[in-house]
Amino acid sequence: MRHIIFALLLGFSSAAALAQGGKPIELAPDAPDHHVVVRGDTLWGIAAKFLKDPFRWPELWRMNAEQIKNPHRIYPGQVIVLDRSGGEPQLKLATLKLSPSVRAEPLPEAIPAIPPQAIEPFLSQPLVIDPAGFGNAPRIVATQEGRVYTGNGDLVYSTPVDPKIRQWQIYRPGKPFIDPESQEVLGLEAIYLGNARALKTQGEVTTLEITSVKQEIGRGDYLTPADRPLITNYMPHAPAQEIRGRILTIYGGVGEGGAHSIVTINRGRADGVEMGHVFALYRAGATVVNRFEDDKPQTHVLPDERYGLIFVFRVFERVSYALVMESNRSVLPGDRIGKP
Repeated sequence: MRHIIFALLLGFSSAAALAQGGKPIELAPDAPDHHVVVRGDTLWGIAAKFLKDPFRWPELWRMNAEQIKNPHRIYPGQVIVLDRSGGEPQLKLATLKLSPSVRAEPLPEAIPAIPPQAIEPFLSQPLVIDPAGFGNAPRIVATQEGRVYTGNGDLVYSTPVDPKIRQWQIYRPGKPFIDPESQEVLGLEAIYLGNARALKTQGEVTTLEITSVKQEIGRGDYLTPADRPLITNYMPHAPAQEIRGRILTIYGGVGEGGAHSIVTINRGRADGVEMGHVFALYRAGATVVNRFEDDKPQTHVLPDERYGLIFVFRVFERVSYALVMESNRSVLPGDRIGKP
């Protein structure tokens, strides 16, 4: 599915957005007096110019609903001004005086909350499979003319599929997600291969046409109903309760990540994780042993160091996917996450 509906509907009435933990908003040390919005800006990026904790942008804009009613409706060319005159800082749109004239310009697109190109491919693809359930999914049993792998327009044959569903996604089970704390299998990674359209079912076999290919598709691969385009409703907010966890993997099989990397965490719906949750990244403090004047060994555990923020954009039962928004060091599997 090439085009994904990606609407950022910020629910400003949500109680979760009210005063994250009751802490006052802190401005960034070098917060500017104003910012001119340019193409390529994101709400998170603009908020980072003004706020110490950019994920709290809904609070800063909600304080000034008369000026900015919908923060996701900000366009290139507009000027955002930081008003420090009141008891709490506010953001306002500057009012520009223009001489009367006729202008014909294309309608600009509103700036997104976070970089959409970083997460769009993950919004409609199968990513996590329940280990107990994937074996019941329809499976490709043969390919057209016995080919090892197929491409666009080729036919494949599978075990019977639901006749009410036309569009299917094809995947291959990947590595298991193993909880680094309990060693429990939380799910299996789904390797997305492409899309297919069901044509007809005869007896115990369904004929499908391959409509898109990301990786080679062959006998033994699995089918899952294609997700409808997602309308993503979220805004950034810290979890209401304390949720601690670990980084499971860096997407793509790499050993480390950084800003705008996709990571998986060992917490999901069952643990209270929601889309839009923001977690802080922590590196576990090292254990050091010293010998001083008395020559007796002394062991000290250094405190965990916070070094970044992640933004959860897709949640499964036991596993969630998040985008690394900020990081001042490499993100590694096993690093800790917690309430920021």
